[in-house]
Amino acid sequence: MESLVLDRAAPERQAVALKAFARIADAWKLTLREAAALADMSESTWKRARKPDFAGDLTRDQMLRLSGLIGIYKALELYFDEPISRQWVRLANRGPEFDGARPVDAMVEGGLPKILRVRSYLDALRGGL
Repeated sequence: MESLVLDRAAPERQAVALKAFARIADAWKLTLREAAALADMSESTWKRARKPDFAGDLTRDQMLRLSGLIGIYKALELYFDEPISRQWVRLANRGPEFDGARPVDAMVEGGLPKILRVRSYLDALRGGL
């Protein structure tokens, strides 16, 4: 019985994650290409996924990416004031995870593993670890 409840909730969780990431992509002023790549979607799929009536299913990888990106957004909003919190992903960064690249480019290139490392990096900064 419990698995049925989880299965029915999955589309709702996906819709919430997509809505949150769409807002984040807007706040970060990501290009269509950048947002789609971070979500591991084609540009045409990302255009459809942004709409409230999107009926597609997200993979586990895509949900993990969206979760990681939401965590990154939250950490940036807590750690920095605007406008830096919104610009940070598009600014060249000499931190250990980026080697002078923009975080958005590093995450697009590195996929889910890099997204999760960036989230851990920001959580460590925020927590003072």
